[in-house]
Amino acid sequence: MSETELRERMAEHGRSLYERGLTAGSSGNISVRLPDGILVTPTNCCLGRLDPDEISRLDSVGNLLSGKRPSKESFLHLAYYNARSKEQAVVHLHSTWSVAVSCLADIDPENVIPPITAYFVMRVGKLPLVPFFPPGDEQLAEAVASVAKSSRGALLANHGPVIGATDLDQAVYAIEELEETAKLFLMLRGLPTRYLTDEQAGKL
Repeated sequence: MSETELRERMAEHGRSLYERGLTAGSSGNISVRLPDGILVTPTNCCLGRLDPDEISRLDSVGNLLSGKRPSKESFLHLAYYNARSKEQAVVHLHSTWSVAVSCLADIDPENVIPPITAYFVMRVGKLPLVPFFPPGDEQLAEAVASVAKSSRGALLANHGPVIGATDLDQAVYAIEELEETAKLFLMLRGLPTRYLTDEQAGKL
């Protein structure tokens, strides 16, 4: 896929995520890996109104090459790519149900959401909790890189989910699956729940 096509696909997915209420205002960011850097959504930009030509192009260390000023969380994306060489796209949202789970005091920081459904296991898998850092704090990059070595997704405490995949479509599908499973997780709290066993999850 050409860079032009990637830019258009980022705008298409951003609009879809925004229109379905998975992101609001100027929150959230999307990136795609290039051979010599990344494309990332600009700062203070509504994902529902992305102009493909204004998407930021950065080199491999984060210098702006073209487009608008990048998201202040672009360093998070770069850190993720450095930790996971096979992933080609990353999506980070402030989606309601996932953020709600990230604020709970009694979740397992090693794996926030248990294996509720097969598709959650296949698309997301283990989901560790990253400790809270203020938005834009570069220590967040180090924390994300650390957990990304063993997990394709993470939940940022009191902030939201971040997940990558081998292409942009798959990254979007994964974060959508994460959000729906976070909703299920909260709906089921306090109810007797049958999670997938370790054996069932392992086969997936």
